[in-house]
Order: sequence, then structure tokens, then C-alpha cells
Amino acid sequence: MAALRRKLLLLGPSRALAGSLAGSCLADRCLWDQLHAQPLSNGRTFDWFFGYEEVQELLLSLLQKAPAASPPRVLDVGCGTSSLCTGLYTQSPYPVSILGVDFSPVAVAHMNNLLQGGQGQTPLCPRHPDSCLQFMQADAQNLGPVAASGSFQLLLDKGTWDAVARGGLPGAHQLLSECLRVLSSKGTLIQFSDEDPDVRLPCLEKRSHGRTVTVQELGPFRGITYFAYFVKGSH
Repeated sequence: MAALRRKLLLLGPSRALAGSLAGSCLADRCLWDQLHAQPLSNGRTFDWFFGYEEVQELLLSLLQKAPAASPPRVLDVGCGTSSLCTGLYTQSPYPVSILGVDFSPVAVAHMNNLLQGGQGQTPLCPRHPDSCLQFMQADAQNLGPVAASGSFQLLLDKGTWDAVARGGLPGAHQLLSECLRVLSSKGTLIQFSDEDPDVRLPCLEKRSHGRTVTVQELGPFRGITYFAYFVKGSH
């Protein structure tokens, strides 16, 4: 999570606000509401680690292997104002049903506004006619109100574990438990992080209930090496 803290210190337009937020607990909802209320440089999305383009091939390779009978369901937990959901929706040649959830109502409102074309913007259009995208406010540690058990084939967590863990590992463990609960038996959870595998892998292996846990190095992107941690069910 060092990468996120460095970006907080560089965030504009208010360096004073960014500096104060950098010293805050990253599990605090008020912090994220304040961050998401800041104007975005492109007016659309903002990515802490990297955006959709950097992991496009990885995500599309997983969707390509999904059953053709119905669009695979993808859940992005702690989606914020990231481009992961919107990138999949507008660029995936394969049909996909995407749900982005975040506990910040500010982030969710921004993404729904972007999706629907509010304030004179053009609404987002799917590349595949059968794709769909939705954003909802929800706590990733309690997905019961928005997700039934085993209902998603692909779960994305880009920095959410890292942020929740700053409030204590029990919260991160609960996040993982909820992700695995709503993941289908043959589905895949991907955690994107800059945390070293020596730290993350033992925790995932201990708490993934027999699922296969692997890691893939990503980048470096803008000089920083990241990792994709995969938790997969049986195939």
C-alpha cells in the first residue's frame, strides 16, 4: 500500500488536504468520501495502482475461458472511481455482467453519473451488446445485501484488501471470507497489490479453504512492481 500513500501525497488540486489524508486510516469511509469528492484530472476515472489497460490481457484471457451459455458475472469490490469496470464494459469483446461496489456513496454516485452520461457527458456503451454494468453502494466486508453465495465467476480486488487491512487484519480476513462466499466454486478472485508475496501468500493460503493460490508479477508500472494474487476454485 506504499504506492497508494505516495500518490496521496502527490494528489491535487489541494496538497494540504492530500497530506492530511495520507496520514489517515485507509479503512476510514470518510477519507474515501473526501478523496472521491476531489476533481479528477480527466473528469472520468482515477486509478491508484494502474488502470484497465495494464491488465486488459489478463482479464480478457479469463473471460475468454468462461462458459458461453451466459455472460460471466464479475464483481469489483471497492471499485472506487477506477477504470476496471468501465474498461471491461466498453472494451471487452466478450459479453460480461459487471457489478462495481464501494462503501463510499460519493464514488458510487460519480460512477453512475459516468455510466448514465450525466452533466452533458455521453453515456457509456458496451462493446458487446449483451454486456451490462451496474454500480451499487455496499460494504465489501458484508456483501449479503447485493450478492448471493456463489453468484460471481470473477472477483476483482484492486487495493481493497490493502486499505481494509490498515484498520486491522480481522477486517481484511472478513473481506476475503465474503469474496470467497460470493465466488462460484470454479471462479477466480484476483487481488491486485504492491504487497510482497512473502507477506500476502501465507495469509491467502491459510484462509482460502483449499482453493489454489498463485501469484503473478505485474509491471513495473511507473517504476513500481505490482502483483496479481489469484485464488481459484476447482476446474
